Amino acid sequence: MSVASDSLPKVAMIGLGMMGLPMATCLLKAGFPVVGADLSASARAAFAAAGGAAFEQARDAVAGADVVITMLPDGRIVRDALLGDGGIAAVLPAGTLVLDMSSSAPIGTVRLGAELAALELRFVDAPVSGGVRRAVDGTLAIMAGGSAADVEAARPVLAAMGRSVFATGPLGSGHAMKALNNYVSAAGLLASCEALAIAEAFGIAPETVVDVLNASTGRNNSTETKLKPFVLSGTFGSGFALALMAKDLRTAADLAAEVGIEEGLIECSARKWEQARAGLRPGADHTEISSFVGTRHKAR
Repeated sequence: MSVASDSLPKVAMIGLGMMGLPMATCLLKAGFPVVGADLSASARAAFAAAGGAAFEQARDAVAGADVVITMLPDGRIVRDALLGDGGIAAVLPAGTLVLDMSSSAPIGTVRLGAELAALELRFVDAPVSGGVRRAVDGTLAIMAGGSAADVEAARPVLAAMGRSVFATGPLGSGHAMKALNNYVSAAGLLASCEALAIAEAFGIAPETVVDVLNASTGRNNSTETKLKPFVLSGTFGSGFALALMAKDLRTAADLAAEVGIEEGLIECSARKWEQARAGLRPGADHTEISSFVGTRHKAR
């Protein structure tokens, strides 16, 4: 592990969950001084074991921080962490760079950015794609929205966690792009699982279905990385919850409606994922959508 450098900004990571913990660990490995915060004692202990310092309260973690990262379940929780009772924005010095790397709604991000700007805080939305595995090895794809100057100021920190850092445009565009990426990903998984269910019912072996898709034009991320490891195996252990995918799909559908594109495939997909969330077990992995559309594999 690299030794922290005095020349690198001090980073506070608010949220040390399945994604926040490995992302904060990557920052440590890159030499950044990192302090974390999480309400979970086990999460704090895991970060301490990785060589970081962690607090239960976010206000304790942000003391002296140059960059504050939020990696929390949704935009509502991010807003509360920043501006709610005991929120950290009130104790951050003017000019502090705040990066929301959560999957938040873009319209809410724009509103939050205006409120933070009134407090003289800089704000970039920088959600990620790649899941836990790529968070661990620091190869995430990161979509950064905000002023060009703020995105460039954030780039060295982001580059320690991701292989690709895309400047997507104005504030909120990162979260918009993340929701749209997950829409395309979720639609591909749904289509793949429906095709698998139909083929199985017709008598085609599931492994054959996947092999043919991956050698043909139907190939997509789900056929390549999800069907055999998580669906056909019945393990459903991708590490990304179905409820979170459904949330991201609704965010994408709401964005479509906001810009005047309604009742397309995006809305149909969002409704299907919401039905699956309601019909499957709490905590279901997103690959369990296959059970909802009729594929014969069940969680072990």
